[in-house]
Parts: sequence; structure tokens; C-alpha cells
Amino acid sequence: MTRDDIIKMAREAGFNPVSYTGANLELFERFAALVAAHEREACAMEADYEAARWPYAPECRGPCEEIAKAIRARGER
Repeated sequence: MTRDDIIKMAREAGFNPVSYTGANLELFERFAALVAAHEREACAMEADYEAARWPYAPECRGPCEEIAKAIRARGER
């Protein structure tokens, strides 16, 4: 889930950024960023879990570790 997805859902739920001051909109954008970061980490943790299931099979473990790394890297952009 991206920041834009969260903002879109908020608008669909009735949030109207025009009626809010700039400070309130900034708070909402920070909230959206926190939710997106939480979702990314949850996905990365699933990949970590799958990697841990293959301690003696690097051909299976390696791709899972790379997936987790790529997911976390998205948050650093």
C-alpha cells in the first residue's frame, strides 16, 4: 500500500483536504507514510519468515532474503 493509496482511500471515506489547514494535511500525510512503512515491514517480515524455513537450502532461502531486502529498500526512496 502506497502513500497515494492511503490518501485515495481517505478521500473515498470522506476526508476533504481542502477543508483542512496545511498543518492538518501534513499530519495526515505523515500518518499515511507511517501506515505505508508498517505495511512494507509486514511484507518484508513474511519474506524473512519464508527464508527462515529453508536454513539448508540456499537456492530457496536466497530469493526470499532478496525479496525482503527489496521491500525494505522501497521505504528508503
